[in-house]
Amino acid sequence: QVLDGAGLDVDFHLLSPKGETLVFDERKSDGVHTVETEDGDYMFCFDNTFSTISEKVIFFELILDNMGEDGQDQEDWKKYVTGTDLLDMKLEDILESINSVKARLSKSVQIQTLLRAFEARDRNIQEGNFDRVNFWSVVNLGVMVVVSAVQVYMLKSLFEDKRKSRT
Repeated sequence: QVLDGAGLDVDFHLLSPKGETLVFDERKSDGVHTVETEDGDYMFCFDNTFSTISEKVIFFELILDNMGEDGQDQEDWKKYVTGTDLLDMKLEDILESINSVKARLSKSVQIQTLLRAFEARDRNIQEGNFDRVNFWSVVNLGVMVVVSAVQVYMLKSLFEDKRKSRT
């Protein structure tokens, strides 16, 4: 997501480890992309060469799901458990609910981070508008002062006696 900069747009490229283009977005202000991955190094690039004058502030988040560790962690606890099947069933239920809470908390953190990014972009737009309004208000005030001074001078010149008086 582009938070600040002229036009609020940027190019985005995502390349696979084989060098294939997976995602290519031109002049987008935000985007969400989901990709099935394979082993290797991926490359992503935010490109602003079309707008060389203005710089951009970018927010991005990389979320990796199902890294393969969850299945191993779930099986590790079973070697420490001894007892009846009823006990195993209760431990599995507890583990399932803990994993559910963990997944929901993780999703909540991701959503809050995304909302913070939206808020930051809106704040930057608002501050830009505030500066622009203040600048043009000062210009307008200056024009009004000059016009009022000219009007006072013109009115004063209407009532001046321009005849030379002889005494």
